[in-house]
Amino acid sequence: METKVAVMSIIVESGKTVDELNAVLHAYSEYIIGRMGLPYKEKGINIISIALDAPQNTISALAGKLGNLPGISVKTAIASI
Repeated sequence: METKVAVMSIIVESGKTVDELNAVLHAYSEYIIGRMGLPYKEKGINIISIALDAPQNTISALAGKLGNLPGISVKTAIASI
């Protein structure tokens, strides 16, 4: 199956959903190239960037599952290659 390279930006505004967030990311770990998390203490949020190599439908499913978690915002950029 053809895969796409994507970057997913996640903003965590509520620490209450961190366990659920990590569980979802773990379920998709085979597609994750790398992950970087930055705590922004001054604003009380966390910023996470995920690099992925996955089929388009898998990227969309992951973004949807994360976006449905309370206090989580997600945006995805997909390479055209």
